[in-house]
Amino acid sequence: MKEKLIDLFEYTHYYNQKMIDHIAENILQADEKTISLINHTINAHQIWNSRISGEKPFEVWQINPFENLKEINSYNHQKTIKIIQDSDLDTKLEYQNSKGTKFGNTIFEMLFHAVNHSTYHRGQINSLLKQNGIEPLLTDYIFYKR
Repeated sequence: MKEKLIDLFEYTHYYNQKMIDHIAENILQADEKTISLINHTINAHQIWNSRISGEKPFEVWQINPFENLKEINSYNHQKTIKIIQDSDLDTKLEYQNSKGTKFGNTIFEMLFHAVNHSTYHRGQINSLLKQNGIEPLLTDYIFYKR
């Protein structure tokens, strides 16, 4: 199970990096919502890691310096791999969302959500890119595995 989850995060890291590069190459055509969503995608991954590891979380919609996004994405990836390797994925943790509501989920559920969340927002970003005349990236998992 851990190997499969690591594979999903390798995929997530790879296409987040590609998406950041693609936006950077087309930064003059990219709109504010695109920049906001790529930041949100990276921030949310960091937030889920922080809920597991106890680090200080980012703000959900904070805008990071664009030139730092790839580094933050790589740090998120490295942190997640360490969490997967060092944790019992069935451990249930309590945490608070950004509104202060308390929840409890297993580490596996939290991490699997982070993968789905990234995939969802990359799809939204691709839609925005297309609307702004920028060729979208093919970021489906099957393309990664080919």
